[in-house]
Amino acid sequence: MAEPGRLPELLAAFAPRRLGPGAGRAARRLRADGTDPAAARARVVARGTRAAAAEGTFVGGPFLLLVPFAFCAALLSQARTVLELAALAGRDPVDPERAAELLVLQGVYGEVDDARAALAREPARGPAEGRSGKRRPGRIAALWDLSLRMARLLGVLTPSGDGVGRWRQLGQWALSGAVFLVGLVAPLVWLPYLAYTYRRSTLRLTDRAALFYAGATVPRRSTRLDPATILALGRTLLSLLVPVVAVAWVVFTDARIAGGRWPVLGIALFTSSVAVGGWWVWRHWVSRP
Repeated sequence: MAEPGRLPELLAAFAPRRLGPGAGRAARRLRADGTDPAAARARVVARGTRAAAAEGTFVGGPFLLLVPFAFCAALLSQARTVLELAALAGRDPVDPERAAELLVLQGVYGEVDDARAALAREPARGPAEGRSGKRRPGRIAALWDLSLRMARLLGVLTPSGDGVGRWRQLGQWALSGAVFLVGLVAPLVWLPYLAYTYRRSTLRLTDRAALFYAGATVPRRSTRLDPATILALGRTLLSLLVPVVAVAWVVFTDARIAGGRWPVLGIALFTSSVAVGGWWVWRHWVSRP
């Protein structure tokens, strides 16, 4: 939040230092098992895609205020997958050079030299002021800017100038806005939306990474339904039963506040959605090894 403009560089520098050792161990296990290189890459991509969708979705999906943390979790999960692909190709996943390569693969920079130069730049002088001496925006504005930048990196929002048509870009903005508005009263709507978005962006990133490190993308059948997407949709449908029952109970009992039914419906819908979402998050973190 102190430097939202350097979000990609900060995450890229963080990834090899903190996620690189684990990525290296995972790659060594695959090589020790005698797994074919192409099959090993396919396993890494499949596992990374599921992790990005699951971590990002169930960290922030049920709670609108936690969506920025979901963005961060998904980005770091994607970075871990890229580092594993680099390790399978014989590259050192803790080498700072992987950070520059990650920025290129994410589309932040076009050349590794440019990314390397950006990583070498000195940060701002402090959390309150930038290089120009102007005071930084408040925490809410910084968090908003940070969230938008993460959303663009993940493909939730399409940045301008990337070859996407204007009408398609407007449609994506409209869809994101609709999901945001619905999520204000029914936060569970974020679950399938984020799961689909994270899966799509992770597959695009891993295609570029596999091509960069191994010279070939990981083959997959486009008609095959992804288990992570099916799981997210199934959990969402099951979770929606509780809000539906709560709304039905309000209608059946004709509960009212100040003579009106709509306030009771809004409270029932919001509290039941948050309660179910909280249970999913708690269950997800408790079941982690």
